[in-house]
Amino acid sequence: MHVAIGLVVLVASAAALAALARRFGVSEPLVLTLAGVAASYLPFVPEIHPDPEIILLGLLPPLLYTAAIRTSLVDFRANMRTIASLSVGLVLFTTFAVAAVVWWLLPVPFAVAVALGAVVAPPDAVAATAVARRIGMPRQIVTILEDESLFNDATALVALRTAIAASAGTVTVWQAGGDFLLAAGGGAAVGVVVAYLLALLRRRITDPVLDTTLSFLAPFAAYLPAEGIHASGVIAVVTCGMILGHGAPVWQSAASRIAERTNWRTIQFILESSVFVIIGLQVRAILEGAWSSGLDHRTVLIAAIGVLLATMLARPLWIFPWSLLIRRIGPTGGVPLTHSAVVSWAGMRGVVTLAAVLLLPEDTPQLPVLKLLALVVVAGTLLLQGTSLPWLVRLLHLRGPSRAEMALQKANLLQQATTAGLAELDKRITPDTPASVVDSLRDRVTWKTNAAWERLGRSESELATPTAEYRRLRLAMLRVERETVLRVRDSGSADYEILQYVLARLDLEESMIDRYDETEEERLEPLSAPAAGDTCAHLRAAPLVVDPASPDVCAECVAEGMSWVHLRMCLSCGHIACCDSSVGNHATKHYGSSGHPVMRSVEPGEAWRWCYVDELLG
Repeated sequence: MHVAIGLVVLVASAAALAALARRFGVSEPLVLTLAGVAASYLPFVPEIHPDPEIILLGLLPPLLYTAAIRTSLVDFRANMRTIASLSVGLVLFTTFAVAAVVWWLLPVPFAVAVALGAVVAPPDAVAATAVARRIGMPRQIVTILEDESLFNDATALVALRTAIAASAGTVTVWQAGGDFLLAAGGGAAVGVVVAYLLALLRRRITDPVLDTTLSFLAPFAAYLPAEGIHASGVIAVVTCGMILGHGAPVWQSAASRIAERTNWRTIQFILESSVFVIIGLQVRAILEGAWSSGLDHRTVLIAAIGVLLATMLARPLWIFPWSLLIRRIGPTGGVPLTHSAVVSWAGMRGVVTLAAVLLLPEDTPQLPVLKLLALVVVAGTLLLQGTSLPWLVRLLHLRGPSRAEMALQKANLLQQATTAGLAELDKRITPDTPASVVDSLRDRVTWKTNAAWERLGRSESELATPTAEYRRLRLAMLRVERETVLRVRDSGSADYEILQYVLARLDLEESMIDRYDETEEERLEPLSAPAAGDTCAHLRAAPLVVDPASPDVCAECVAEGMSWVHLRMCLSCGHIACCDSSVGNHATKHYGSSGHPVMRSVEPGEAWRWCYVDELLG
């Protein structure tokens, strides 16, 4: 009973604190950790000593899986060299940099120092992406941070196992290298096999409940076999999740995808929030253990500061030379220096560090002090880097993708899908097809696309758009319809199964009604853009069309060996370049280098123009 009550209080408190942090726009990991620290000093709060296996097996696989299924394989391939450098090279560099400091400052064997270096080496993307959601970061930075976190845990845990074995004198350098290759290759192989076995099952399952249940088993189905053959369970989970996420639109039904997305977002929120509270709750016990370890307090403090500085400095010392090297090797795959600066400072540590330090054997020399050092790195990076990262992003004048540009891309993509759907409708119409059915289908897809364009095309002074009016009126109708059904239910004049069926149909329609955007923030702050160019000087001055410099091709993409998605044309010089959905993003880069403010789409059937200066559609 005490355990059950403790879990309920933990989850409820974590959820409430995370909600408050989101409400006031502050770092969720920092608020949750500090709340845990404060709670650890309350007399009625018991000490928490989490089993590392529970964290590594119960928490890590689902957290990695929920991130992996949302990872874009296209973005991953575009940044593969950078991600590999961070998740393997940087982790090993940090491991030995911290090990050198620990070996120098504390009376421990070098293998033990390497073990602590592996513990503090992997950053936690949860903390960094929480900041990214709050302040907005360029899409490439968020991709790098999220994808790095999927693989750096594997490198760190393999290095930790090797260091623990070396401290016992049971491993050689060649064995360590072989173990690392087995962990990486074996984990990837297990992940691929499990993913395709699950895909075969999911193709035959249409019940969303069964499919979601199978999804809950997926991270453990990949993790356990990989660990059983001494491969990396982390890499197995990540590989499995990325494959299943990429193939979900083909393998799963729409209802299954919606159910899986909602359930995994809930699980992720609960686990992430609870984990940072648990980190804070361990502070008191770790501090007391280190303070009574027998080492001079001055030595402990110096070691804590030294390890924190080594951990924080190792990241920029690796990232900047690597970024410069990549830029010299070739034009593709590199990261701008401003992006490198943010990535180098987004090195906050989290749950894996605190869980990994608990894996150290009980007979490890100076174990209480090592636990304190790991705690200092987690708390120090969350406090120093977590609070200063927004300032650095603003100092470098970086920002996330423009809401208006994102809305434009959404409308553009929906337009392409709608055009293809209408073409297919025309092919499948037979003489026996009722005209009313065809008209209804055309109206439905047209309204869906118009909703996206209306979001960009209205001004503050305009009346509500047709789609907004449709949504407002239909929601009012649905509310009255539901009240009517509930009155019938309360009167007892209809069977319960019939009532449930009708209510479910009403709920389904309400959930499908077109909305301007998915996020509450953007529903509260709708975009405002002119439908024509008469309110923007740049759009007013720009011509409707100019002679293209290189029709039907993005010269930069050809030179760099890339493929584009859509093409745009500069209305000042006629330069053709690829859109923001393309890997090269050369249209925006052309504006950055030339200052030419207006471009237009040159895709068939599209005639809109875009002002980069005012971020307005014409």
